[in-house]
Amino acid sequence: MSDYLTETFGLKGKVALVVGASSGIGAQFARALALAGADVVLGARRAAKIEALAKDIADETGARTLAVSMDVTDADSVVKAFDAVEEAFGTCTVVCNNAGLAIPNWALEDTEEDWDTTMNTNLKGMWRVAREAAKRMLEAGSGGSIINTASILGLGVGPMQSTYAISKAGVVQMTRALALEWQRFGIRVNAICPGYFKTEINDDFLETEYGQKMVQNTPARRVGKLAELEPAMLMLASDASSFTTGVALPVDGAHTVRLA
Repeated sequence: MSDYLTETFGLKGKVALVVGASSGIGAQFARALALAGADVVLGARRAAKIEALAKDIADETGARTLAVSMDVTDADSVVKAFDAVEEAFGTCTVVCNNAGLAIPNWALEDTEEDWDTTMNTNLKGMWRVAREAAKRMLEAGSGGSIINTASILGLGVGPMQSTYAISKAGVVQMTRALALEWQRFGIRVNAICPGYFKTEINDDFLETEYGQKMVQNTPARRVGKLAELEPAMLMLASDASSFTTGVALPVDGAHTVRLA
């Protein structure tokens, strides 16, 4: 790799926290950040899983890694996780805000419990992490990049996903609002809006007849490969995006073009 690309897109010297790192997109992001040169912290509720993954990534890449227990629905847990990161590596300058869940259902069959569970994780939990990250960056005077995992269902809607879509639309609007307020501190806030990617939260649904029909009706007629999310995330994490903030970037094989 040329010096230009290394200096522009490399992450050497960055401390990156991936929230929701135990599987799927979060695990993919953690490995990619390590390969790009960052010190990587994996945060999730499933401590044993992220500890094993952190070790695997360190062995594979030579990067410094750390696993921290974090439940985004618990404010104390989030604060303690950031404390642990600072004690080990210093201030997080890259945060991949990725914890989330989906409870597919028709709108009339959704329950208040499903609504609260979805919103507390996907929207309030993401807000909680972003705010704590920004406070630490501001105190350190470091600036940094916060990358929220939204969804194309934050930009358009689909059947059986009303609560999820509403939560992710909130993430997109939160991203824009925080980007506007925090730009003056050198803190960038952007969102990645994945299309259909098979992960732990949706693999059962995508394997159903209805899920397969939905995939075949997309322009790409396939789900994305998790590695296809890495370039967008790495660009937003690196200094290459120093003047890019408030963006909700679809990575979806033209799916949102059809939604529009």
